[in-house]
Amino acid sequence: MREHELIVIGGGSAGLAAAIGAHKNGLKDILIIERADELGGILLQCIHNGFGLHAFGEELAGPTYAERWIYKLAETSIQVKLNTSVISITKDHIVSYSSKEEGYAKAKGKSIILAMGCRERPRGAIAIPGYRPAGVLTAGTAQEYVNIKGYSIGKKIFILGSGDIGLIMARRLTLEGAEVVGVAEIMPYSNGLPRNVKQCLDDYDIPLYLNHTVTFIDGHDRVSSITISKVDDNLMPISGTEKTFEVDTLLLSIGLIPENDLSEIAGIKLSPATKGAFVNNELETSVPGIFSCGNVLHVHDLVDYVSKEGESAGESAANFVLGKSNDKSESIDVECSSDFGYILPSKINILGDSPVEFMYRIKKPMRDVTIGIYSGDNLIRKTKKKTLLPSIMEKVLIEKAKLGESDIRIAIIKEESI
Repeated sequence: MREHELIVIGGGSAGLAAAIGAHKNGLKDILIIERADELGGILLQCIHNGFGLHAFGEELAGPTYAERWIYKLAETSIQVKLNTSVISITKDHIVSYSSKEEGYAKAKGKSIILAMGCRERPRGAIAIPGYRPAGVLTAGTAQEYVNIKGYSIGKKIFILGSGDIGLIMARRLTLEGAEVVGVAEIMPYSNGLPRNVKQCLDDYDIPLYLNHTVTFIDGHDRVSSITISKVDDNLMPISGTEKTFEVDTLLLSIGLIPENDLSEIAGIKLSPATKGAFVNNELETSVPGIFSCGNVLHVHDLVDYVSKEGESAGESAANFVLGKSNDKSESIDVECSSDFGYILPSKINILGDSPVEFMYRIKKPMRDVTIGIYSGDNLIRKTKKKTLLPSIMEKVLIEKAKLGESDIRIAIIKEESI
């Protein structure tokens, strides 16, 4: 069984950046395991622009952004196994995998970085009533069919959910000649970035039905129509509000789930809020020497942030292997009030002097917000925000010396709901 200094599971934006970050910080024997036949992950099917402003200072399409990181990888000694599926990970860092060339095999890492990304929620996750005809697709699957394989997926399309991929596909399909008759969102606000609502729906006169969901799918061999209904404050359909649309395709953009099956096998503690791992400020999970980053940790809105987080995880893994990590025997917990969806990291090591970057999401749109970060009862940072949206991940950097040794809590001091 071959031993490596670091094994990175996943060769998308997080995994590429993590491996390169570890290499920059002193590790040379690094292995990336990727189940697809090429590196780049989901970026390869994202042919729209909007990537790279933070990482490269210019706006790039998804494949070009991935290509930049792959070029960086080629300048290193980092090894890559493609078409290789990881089966399990143990707490002592043994990775079992399978490939056509090697069959079933094992490798051990002095450290491991989890960068498996996320998957889309399917129809079964929300149990839409009706028949089971062809023509019901997740937005990401539609993106792959249209952008990579060149298929036409339908002529008259409805989209459920206003996640970013769904919004972007509304524009893409319109440009391909299809008619997108509408987008329904169960919440009273869009779950996509505001710019995507403007550029992908408003600019093409595609209606957005807020507080609506699909309540029936009709069709025998193929979707023939869908029915949407308005929902009440408990997100339950309201009788008498039904609208029916004749369509041949329904796309689902109803959320992403971190791919944490391997994390569970390894016995890593997971957060019910993010569905990803609990991590400390070094992105280390509850299993020493195993780190997590990117969308497998929490769903990001910008790939540039994924890459930055990956580089940070790579640096932390390198410090772990080279014996430069701080003692973790003393740590403080981080929590958030009920106004927040989550805050990361979950723990902070007391030792060390590097500033801590907190990442959080709010549960509902707010404006004129004052956010307080507390160390025990002591207010250590007060930040004013004109607007806060659930679709946008917020960040705040705090010097380690200001954090103290009491547990950290983030809460709303003042807010006005939108």
